[in-house]
Amino acid sequence: MRSSTHSASTRLRPIVTGLAVVIFTVMAAGTAFLATWPGDGALAAGGGPAEKDRARGGDPRPAARATAQSLVPDRTLPSSAPVIGGPGVQVTLPHLIAISPKQVPQSTLLKIAKLWHVQKVAVADGGQVRVSGTALRLLAVDPATFRSWTPKNVADHPEVWSALARGELVADPAAIKRLGMVLGAEYQIDGGPRLRVAASASLGLPGVDGLVSRDLGRRLGFPSGVVVLVHGDAAKVSDKSVARLLGKSAQVVRVGAAAVRPRPQATPGHALVGRPTSYLDLYQRSATVCPGLSWTVLAAIGQVESGHGRNNGPSSAGALGPMQFMPATWKAYGVDGDGDGEADIWSPYDAVPSAAKYLCANGAGAGGEKLRKAVWFYNHSWDYVNKVLSLADAYARAYAS
Repeated sequence: MRSSTHSASTRLRPIVTGLAVVIFTVMAAGTAFLATWPGDGALAAGGGPAEKDRARGGDPRPAARATAQSLVPDRTLPSSAPVIGGPGVQVTLPHLIAISPKQVPQSTLLKIAKLWHVQKVAVADGGQVRVSGTALRLLAVDPATFRSWTPKNVADHPEVWSALARGELVADPAAIKRLGMVLGAEYQIDGGPRLRVAASASLGLPGVDGLVSRDLGRRLGFPSGVVVLVHGDAAKVSDKSVARLLGKSAQVVRVGAAAVRPRPQATPGHALVGRPTSYLDLYQRSATVCPGLSWTVLAAIGQVESGHGRNNGPSSAGALGPMQFMPATWKAYGVDGDGDGEADIWSPYDAVPSAAKYLCANGAGAGGEKLRKAVWFYNHSWDYVNKVLSLADAYARAYAS
């Protein structure tokens, strides 16, 4: 990606001023603005058609099936309880965000960190660019250190951090909607380079339209160290104390729970499969999502992909959760299986019925060669198909009633 040729110091003053004005406007708007901020953690990642998401190569010609004796069903399956879990990113969401017109000295950051009820402080670069005359207010961050400052399902989303590492843009859904952007498309920065919008993530930060890497921010001419994030006791950390340390020209706004839209409540009686107490029951209930599909196929996929939730990834290809969905496929086929109001890629109660839905969409309910082709769509390898279906046969014999 080529760097901007318009990053002279004369451009820095309007960038900083523009960002400060935005935060001032946010503060003036008050809680009405915060209440409408899209902060439910919605995510999307650019990608191709769903059937290409799991491609790992392999001979397109069907091979002979592996012998059933070479595959052994998991003997702990009947009593193994499903567990929800993702990568262990410990998130510490910001409760205050401050914008300074100049770089905040390290000494000031230390003073902020010593304030009562403050537990953690971070600093980032920030600035403003324009796309066809429309402003985008961006933070320029180091992914390794900024990841824990984002909502957990953003922190756990590998495409967000891969996009930043590649020098691409991660945009908030509100910015994408406002500008009519398309994930995966490139956009010309006025007076600067073209940027690809590689992912979308609800950051919950008022006045912030997206993220870029710190290196890209420097090439865009963003001023360094002008954005301060503060984490602590949400009810007690003092925005006035932070503002006093940063000086009169700084703008400080409270963020957190008030900026996040509440999660929808579950509707009793509308759970697709509920929350069975064992994986065996979960696979059996989920198979009813696709009439004609045997639960043994879901059990075989669950064992091959994650050992029934023991290794949820991310995989080297970016697949997530107990059934190892790619994010783009999940966006199209993910369902809320337990009725808690969220389709969670990490939850087996959502992932297993979603796998049944995906297989069914590719003809698995018809059995025979259509089932083989449906499993091939799940992972583009005939060796994988043979392994899964042979293991499914072994499950059928082991758990025959």
